[in-house]
Amino acid sequence: MQFFIDPYFPDTIDAVGDAGMAGFDEKRPLYLSGCKNFLAKYREEIRQLHQDGASGSDVTHLLSDMMDELNNKLFLSIIYDLGGGNAMLEHIALVAVGGYGRGELNPYSDIDIMFLHDGVLPVATVEDIAQKLLYFLWDMRLDVGYSVRMTGDCIEMAAADGTVKTALMDARFLSGSRPLFAILTKVIFSQILPKSSDSFIKEKVSDMKSRREKYGSTVYLLEPNLKEGEGGLRDLQTAIWVARVKYKFSDLRELIIKGIVDDEELETYHAALDYLWHIRNELHYFNGRKNDQLTFDAQVHLAGFLGYEDGVLVLAVEDFMRDYYRQANKVEHFTSSMISRCIWRDEGALKILGYFVRRPVGEGCFVIKGELILPDETVVEGNPGIMMKIFELAQKHGVTLNVRVKGIIRKNLALINDRFRRNVEVNQSFLNILRSAKGVADTLRLMHHLEFLNRYIPELEHIYCKVQHDIYHIYTVDIHTLFAVEQAEKMLNGEFKGNMPLPCKVASEIGKPELLILAVLFHDIGKGSGGGHAEKGGAMIPLISERMGLSLEESERLEFLVRQHLLFAHISQRRDLNDEKMIALFARQMKTSENLKMLYLLTVADVRAVGSDVWTTWKASLFQELFEKAFAILDRGGFQQEASSERVTSVIKKVTAILEDELPAAEILFELKAMPVRLLLSNPATLIAEHVRLLLGLEQSDILLRLTHQKESGYSEYIICARDMPGLFSRITGVMAANGINILGAQINTSNNGKVLDILQVNSPQGNLITDSARWDKIELDMRQAIHGEVRVSTLVAKRKRPTLLTVRPAPRFATKVTIDNEVSEEYTVIDILTHDKVGLLYLITSTLAEMGLYIGVSKISTKVDQVADVFYVRDIFGHKITAPEKLTEICSKLMFAIDEWV
Repeated sequence: MQFFIDPYFPDTIDAVGDAGMAGFDEKRPLYLSGCKNFLAKYREEIRQLHQDGASGSDVTHLLSDMMDELNNKLFLSIIYDLGGGNAMLEHIALVAVGGYGRGELNPYSDIDIMFLHDGVLPVATVEDIAQKLLYFLWDMRLDVGYSVRMTGDCIEMAAADGTVKTALMDARFLSGSRPLFAILTKVIFSQILPKSSDSFIKEKVSDMKSRREKYGSTVYLLEPNLKEGEGGLRDLQTAIWVARVKYKFSDLRELIIKGIVDDEELETYHAALDYLWHIRNELHYFNGRKNDQLTFDAQVHLAGFLGYEDGVLVLAVEDFMRDYYRQANKVEHFTSSMISRCIWRDEGALKILGYFVRRPVGEGCFVIKGELILPDETVVEGNPGIMMKIFELAQKHGVTLNVRVKGIIRKNLALINDRFRRNVEVNQSFLNILRSAKGVADTLRLMHHLEFLNRYIPELEHIYCKVQHDIYHIYTVDIHTLFAVEQAEKMLNGEFKGNMPLPCKVASEIGKPELLILAVLFHDIGKGSGGGHAEKGGAMIPLISERMGLSLEESERLEFLVRQHLLFAHISQRRDLNDEKMIALFARQMKTSENLKMLYLLTVADVRAVGSDVWTTWKASLFQELFEKAFAILDRGGFQQEASSERVTSVIKKVTAILEDELPAAEILFELKAMPVRLLLSNPATLIAEHVRLLLGLEQSDILLRLTHQKESGYSEYIICARDMPGLFSRITGVMAANGINILGAQINTSNNGKVLDILQVNSPQGNLITDSARWDKIELDMRQAIHGEVRVSTLVAKRKRPTLLTVRPAPRFATKVTIDNEVSEEYTVIDILTHDKVGLLYLITSTLAEMGLYIGVSKISTKVDQVADVFYVRDIFGHKITAPEKLTEICSKLMFAIDEWV
């Protein structure tokens, strides 16, 4: 495409009359109008080419060429209108720098330009030229970065600021004095780049590390940054900057001539650039502005734009993102390889020196300068098993793989076949890696990065770059798995002992740590095959175990852990842990204490690896409670317990003994006998005594409130003691919602004498302890007024929601789901609700249940970022479970309607 701006610029005499009267100020409106028309026409033509399938490279270069035409015309017009002419042009040059200098512009990229001058023109004149051009560009709503410099300034600033050096490396002549620009080019390559090249490379590597800390230190984030994230455009740019400083080239093909890269690697670079540019172009067009974040909405749009289609098991967006991650992985590998070569300079001298300083570690491998090297690359072809040994040796000696060794492994992946996978020495080496006290996760991560792990265990290919399209998981399935391995490793080696004493203690007791690591590695292996991933993953284990040479007992335990890896979290977070029969049933499912220990550790690792905000002290306490109760049953060696009536009698005697000196025995006994049996059997006698004091206090006050902060656990316990009334718990949840209090769990205890003791575990929506006394005073006031009926709870909640004219109901990512279970509890009907989190949601659900005449006995609340999994144990007004099919259908439909209509 050619760009012609002249037709859009006015003929100065015809447009403004007398040529002698046509100054810059008179022409400016006409110039501006012409420029806007020029941009509008060619921008649209380029966008149409993009829509029709033009490559990313073509579009970025066309956009750059378009801006060249615009800037050059404006620059020259300004110079001539100021009366400068050719004489002025000999002393000033317009230079493109940064991405614009590379000729790489996306639709809404910044335009970075430099006004280079030699000092002959007055500084005020140069500044005037710059301002006139800049105001044109700003008036066209372009994002422009600029500088006004002499060649000496460039040398001085480049020495002090690496970003200036990189910008100058990409400098490109636009207009004005070409000899002046030639001087700058010579200075760049003879003075700027050679100076402190080592420090520049170190600075760029440091910058890359900082970027990854900010934008995510993995290519597999679910909403990656296309430019700054790992495997993005900035990685490719960094690789070339570092190489240019090291090898002093102007054309990339010089790297092939110098033997730094081969044709295939250079093709990988160009293909990656083209791919990322194509996506970034559409991302800009889609957002109507500069944007580099691949948000979920953008991913869905891009998948459609690029022609992906939904399949039976996989969404189009998941296919697109999988390809994106594979491409990002290639970018990361290219970048790290290029930078490694630049750092390992003087390789010839190093080889000579290496004979004297290298340390042999076996299998023909040596360690030198903290890296494992393999001088004879041909040994892999004759003995592919050495590849596994390389990882074991690197882990054992605490060193990394040299970039050439990484290349050897990548080039020989085809040698990993079924014979390799069944090789006894290979499998023993792999298990040795898993048994190690250090470097397990790092080694597996390196295997994954080099795509060795998927070749060795082909079932892992199902989850390679597998996207989980929600905001609960922030990593792809494979990366989540590797993070989970890291969590398990840190429990096994005691690194978490300070803040996770129980998991570390349990981890120190298990017999085969490598089996736990395998369970973590395989726990989500069924996710690439549609729904029911735990069962599907479990079905894959026998073959994997047989291939690895595991014993039958090991294989069965591994299969059990994979099949049941969701069970522990489900029971602990969504079932009543005071239901002894349910706990006994769970313990029976575990069969052995070793199974329980491993499942507990697997679950902790799994949850902690989802994201930093998912693991909480509250969740940890639920996990610990389930583990300890189930372990106590297994440790006894039997599932029979003392009859509940005998235990109740024992508890009553203990509580009476505690209180007999301060309260009348008859009143104590009356209150205890009125209490729910589950309350008596699920709490220590000292705590029950406190409950009795509160309940007896209702004789003097109709509402009693008690607040206790559990600082170590990160939540507060809030007890409401009152007379029973319809919808009481709904009023309580409404007051909490109205005051921005997050309810973690609730135990609703209704005595048969009409008294209620509701116990809530609460914190802030951010997961923090709430200690502001004024806030709690407000809650107490609202609570008393709500229970007395002096204020409408719905009004309080509505104020909290603060609706505005801008409120838009977001489209849910999944449908609300309500299920009812009448088997898990002998006393209650259990309602499970899965939906999106909303302000006042718990109040809405509890009030809906109250309207249907249902009484809540236990409530378990679990929030995963934007997803809510709430569980309610309910009975009817007669204290019975709900069994009538029509009533169960009504409960489901009314709850779903209420939740979906709640904005």
